[in-house]
Amino acid sequence: MLLGTYYQGVEIHREDKVIYARLLAPHRVLSTCGAAGGMRDDLDYLYNHQSCEPHGHERPSHGWAWSDPERYRRMTCQRYGLPDDRCAGLGTAADMLHASIKVERFRDLEVVAVCTGGVETNAGRAGDPAVVYETGGTFERTDGSRFVENGTINTLLFINRELTPGAMVRAVITATEAKSACLQELAVPSRYSDGLATGTGTDQIGIAALLNTGIPLTCSGKHCVLGELIGKTVHDAVCETLMLQNRLTPAGQCSAVVHLERFGATERVLVEQIASHLSDSDGALLRQNFAEMERNPLVVAAVAALVHLRDKVVWGTLPPGCVPELWAAYGAQLAAAVSGNVSRTGAYHRILAAAMHPFTNDGLITLTAHSLAVGFREKWSDTLIEEDPHER
Repeated sequence: MLLGTYYQGVEIHREDKVIYARLLAPHRVLSTCGAAGGMRDDLDYLYNHQSCEPHGHERPSHGWAWSDPERYRRMTCQRYGLPDDRCAGLGTAADMLHASIKVERFRDLEVVAVCTGGVETNAGRAGDPAVVYETGGTFERTDGSRFVENGTINTLLFINRELTPGAMVRAVITATEAKSACLQELAVPSRYSDGLATGTGTDQIGIAALLNTGIPLTCSGKHCVLGELIGKTVHDAVCETLMLQNRLTPAGQCSAVVHLERFGATERVLVEQIASHLSDSDGALLRQNFAEMERNPLVVAAVAALVHLRDKVVWGTLPPGCVPELWAAYGAQLAAAVSGNVSRTGAYHRILAAAMHPFTNDGLITLTAHSLAVGFREKWSDTLIEEDPHER
């Protein structure tokens, strides 16, 4: 099925488990493809192929994408009637029906981004501990951890102007920054560390720029209009495909649990830790209403502030010596967000300061749970609490 024709230079088609671009005129292509990758001027097609299901699905041909990319390309091209000697392709577990196509134009400049993506199992942060080491044409495990291949953001980018080789490489940087900006906005956690994700471990990209259009463009960074168009198309396409594939949306990320997930928190863990500070009746009430509480915008804002402060200390922006004051002050704001009684912030501060929660990932979770409990105890109480009975 033809999805669209752009600048009379490229057609985007979708068939079954593949989206392919037919280049109607010569393009310079730069890609991360295992077969026909790098910089090429002799390609007629770029494609993005779903090789398996997103979870728990292993097929022999799926492994070829890494162990024998030429074989994988031949198999894919044969299935869809594409000329394998003039194709470069990306592989993924994402559904092609969840692909997003975004177009931006300025004067005679046009940029088209086609993205698929999934981040639930393989999201990572640049600099996370690696799990494989390549040597002698094979990959060795660096530890006993499981290498998750499923979960990939793939980008096909088309530009209706010729670019210098340097500008082609710079376009990869701009597109990557746009992808990372989307993940930052959605607070996507790394699955390999306690940091925020900047991509996945298997992201791929292919960029095609139309040749013979006059003096080649030399700049594709953020200061140039071309860079702006690349950034907008890729950002918006990645955000949309993650909404379609993973149901990731800004509104859906309005959750205290989501913001604490990268530190080891789960809904069950958080509920039980909060309930440990409550009476049996209040604990039962909490369990029935936790979903509403942890998605309350004021609660989410206060938890996000605590998480951000933790990051600022880890990154070195704030000195570790101020953690006790920060922990108590911002925990008290979280308690007030739950109780709705801002005038009680000082009392909450005293309670939380006395508990002395440590500056660790577990300490962040216990502080959050304690703060939520302090606020919840007073939300419907006719008696103000001057000390924490749990700490007596």
